[in-house]
Amino acid sequence: MFELVLRAPEALVEPVSEALMEELEALSVSVEDADVDTEAEQALFGEPGMPVPKSGWQRSTLKALFAQEAQATEAATLLLAQEWASELQVQSLQEVADQDWVRLTQSQFAPVEITPAFWIVPSWHEAPQQAQQVIRLDPGLAFGTGTHPTTRMCLRWIAQQDAERRARWQRVLDYGCGSGILAIGAALHGAREIDAVDIDPAAVQSTLDNAQANGVTLRAGLPELAQGQYPLVLANILATPLKLLAPLLAGHVAPGGDLVLAGILERQADELKTAYAPWCELQVSDAEDGWVLMTARLAGEG
Repeated sequence: MFELVLRAPEALVEPVSEALMEELEALSVSVEDADVDTEAEQALFGEPGMPVPKSGWQRSTLKALFAQEAQATEAATLLLAQEWASELQVQSLQEVADQDWVRLTQSQFAPVEITPAFWIVPSWHEAPQQAQQVIRLDPGLAFGTGTHPTTRMCLRWIAQQDAERRARWQRVLDYGCGSGILAIGAALHGAREIDAVDIDPAAVQSTLDNAQANGVTLRAGLPELAQGQYPLVLANILATPLKLLAPLLAGHVAPGGDLVLAGILERQADELKTAYAPWCELQVSDAEDGWVLMTARLAGEG
């Protein structure tokens, strides 16, 4: 394969990307911040169901892959000939070396430390010697490998609870389970009846497969599987759906039970507090890389 690297201002990102994919036979196009790892780097955050914040950065790098060098050369020539693309610049055109893509992908996923005693370890790695509890998890179609701060914070919260609180986890709900990693983490820390639900059937199957691989028993299914109240409700989704789901999620928490929410940016914490105020008082319990973990203990027994 051959990679064509272009530099474009924000206004050209979308039309150039469309031209590459729809007319110029590019196999793929990726867009990156041209100022990444500098003081000028910009963070762009988006959420499902919400308008895309921007199509690109003020200075964007576009990388297009082609099957043949001639296709890449022709694409660059045709784009530079367009009047509307006068600010487009070609950075490079080079062959992509053949690699063992499986090995390369695996090398990007090392064991992840949640606490000194609790680790997430891909199947091709040995568990660290100090690991007392291990989740075996390989990257897959569903979200949740432990590399994202929101997942790590949820698992860290689970691991740091005392034995008395864990003993109350007779039933646990993982809402938006993805890979099932939070449900598995709860099971390894004493939770018993666990319901893991997701709107994506692929996530449900991934959860079942990962639970079996870790020797964990749980039920997984679509959201209607969740019934009644639970002493622990976990939801690592995103702020917008968490706000919309406030009545549902709070309603699933048993009196005196714990609600643990993640997928929330620091600037969204006050919105979540307001959304859940009729049922509980959310607090920021952890923060990492611009994300926060919010938790609440519902009134009642416990």
